[in-house]
Amino acid sequence: MKITRVTTTIVRSPFRYGAPGGAGGNLHLRTLDTLLVRVETDAGVHGWGEGFGFILVDTTRTAIETLIGPACLGRDPRDIAGLTKELRRRMHNFGRNGPITFGISAIDIALWDIAGKLAGEPLHRLLAGEAALPRVAAYASLLRYGDAALVERNAAKAYRRGYREVKLHEAEVPMVRAARAALPADVPITIDVNCRWDDPSDAIAFARAVDGLGVRWLEEPVWPPEDYAAIARVRAEGGLAIAAGENAGHPEDFARMLEAGAADYVQPSVTKVGGVSAMHAVAEIAARHGATLVPHSPYYGPGYLATLHLIAAWGRPDVRLESYFLDAELPIYGTALDPAADGTIAVPDGPGLGLEPDPTVLARFAEAG
Repeated sequence: MKITRVTTTIVRSPFRYGAPGGAGGNLHLRTLDTLLVRVETDAGVHGWGEGFGFILVDTTRTAIETLIGPACLGRDPRDIAGLTKELRRRMHNFGRNGPITFGISAIDIALWDIAGKLAGEPLHRLLAGEAALPRVAAYASLLRYGDAALVERNAAKAYRRGYREVKLHEAEVPMVRAARAALPADVPITIDVNCRWDDPSDAIAFARAVDGLGVRWLEEPVWPPEDYAAIARVRAEGGLAIAAGENAGHPEDFARMLEAGAADYVQPSVTKVGGVSAMHAVAEIAARHGATLVPHSPYYGPGYLATLHLIAAWGRPDVRLESYFLDAELPIYGTALDPAADGTIAVPDGPGLGLEPDPTVLARFAEAG
């Protein structure tokens, strides 16, 4: 069996911020930009992948179309480990993180989709058999609003939709208090400050100020994100558990992070770190160090689906799927991944990733390569 074609499609879907006129801290996002990658074979089986992401999708697409995709042609799609290893080695001179790794991640996800289709099994059962979970709990990951009233309104709305954990992207104590006021006391809050502080002392002060507000973890507290010594200091002195890893480009980064004592929760992103294969490697590293793996998943296409399948395969009911809390005009998979009233999402049971992009969405918002 051989790979015969690799194509890319960008879906740019309008969405609502949960803020009047799109006001807030995420103004660089005008549409939900998702890079879909389709890998086709001479056996008539295809797979879908996704490369990170947001306003970078055009750059990642270029990396795939000019470098990565052509290198895949004629290769056996069943040799996932061999092909992705070769791609990393051949492309390393162009960067061991960023668009090259994002593109390889997309290929790896698509190859696992093909593997499931060839086996006639959904990905989660291909990986874990009948031990896989049929449903996965999700948590609502709110956008940054920069306004306490909007934080309170959207946190309450997320809870009404069934989510039983809420992530904030705020770095001011009043915003955290507003979310706490909107939610029952038993609903955990997590806080992603997106590498906000250069000085770890500022992160420590913030952590101490929000301690006692039901915060499960503080995420990516300092800049740069690979300053594991600084993150470890925040973890030791701030009083809160620390989550980190969404910016890591390789599983080895997580080993260094955990050896430095920098995290309680590790957060690989399947569209950044190397796809499904790399997520397995990170899971093994996290287990050796006693850390909890809670994937980062700020996307809406095959990467989100792959993360859902992985969590189901790991069989950990306490690990929730990050679900960005916004309303796309037309989601890529329609309503298939909408959470139920209890905040859980059904894991698709079709072969591979189990779902195909909705043709209506592609017809309206897709830009083919």
